[in-house]
Amino acid sequence: MKTSRTIAETRSAIGSADDIGLVPTMGALHAGHLALLEAARDECEFVVATIFVNPAQFGPGEDYERYPRDEEADAEAAAQAGVDLLFVPAVEEMYPEGFRTWVEVDDTGGHEAEARPGHFRGVATICLKLFNVIRPTRAYFGQKDARQIAVIRQLVRDLNLDLEIRVVPTVRDPDGLAVSSRNAYLSPSEREQALALPRALAAGAAAYRQGKSAVEAARASMNGLQVDYIAEEIDGEERMLEAAVRVGRTRLIDNVILEGDS
Repeated sequence: MKTSRTIAETRSAIGSADDIGLVPTMGALHAGHLALLEAARDECEFVVATIFVNPAQFGPGEDYERYPRDEEADAEAAAQAGVDLLFVPAVEEMYPEGFRTWVEVDDTGGHEAEARPGHFRGVATICLKLFNVIRPTRAYFGQKDARQIAVIRQLVRDLNLDLEIRVVPTVRDPDGLAVSSRNAYLSPSEREQALALPRALAAGAAAYRQGKSAVEAARASMNGLQVDYIAEEIDGEERMLEAAVRVGRTRLIDNVILEGDS
């Protein structure tokens, strides 16, 4: 596996490769990321993973400074997963002095966009930059980040990008909690409290199948968690129940598909 830190190095390392799979990450790789890398490795001839903690998608008071970072461990995991190229740029490489062009996002981000103003502006901008630098055939995202996927799909449609967005099912720990880099923030007692999130979503999905309100059932099952939002969202032919909660200082998101094939 090669590692590049500049756009020029990245383009040189990719060379004439085609059928490229891209897995964009912010590092702190976990089982969810490894599932994305495995899917890319299975489907593509050349796999690129990126590690970039994108300051533009963090709002004031969010966890940019303390976001988990372990490049050495991430590089080892990526190499073992069969990544061909690991792109690890500095902030100055992606947002050089004088950078002024941003991708504005309308209402695709749903309740998550309302909860985190400017977040998807940062997500869409960095993804478009990575797509332009790497020119992937396919880009891989996890179902847990459903609103991010909706935004990226809209970006691809609106800007006529020649790119397939591939969605990999959410990976969960044996206790049901969706794997996330932010799970590392949770104390043992907080992790136990956090289990109310997937359980509440499961209760909501069960209620929906019975013709009842998924939102009301999920809210009633949150077991005292601080809820940012619980909402039904539609992305194409999929209807999802999505939620964001806070456990101590940690914000977690999760979702279940109510209707659809993914």
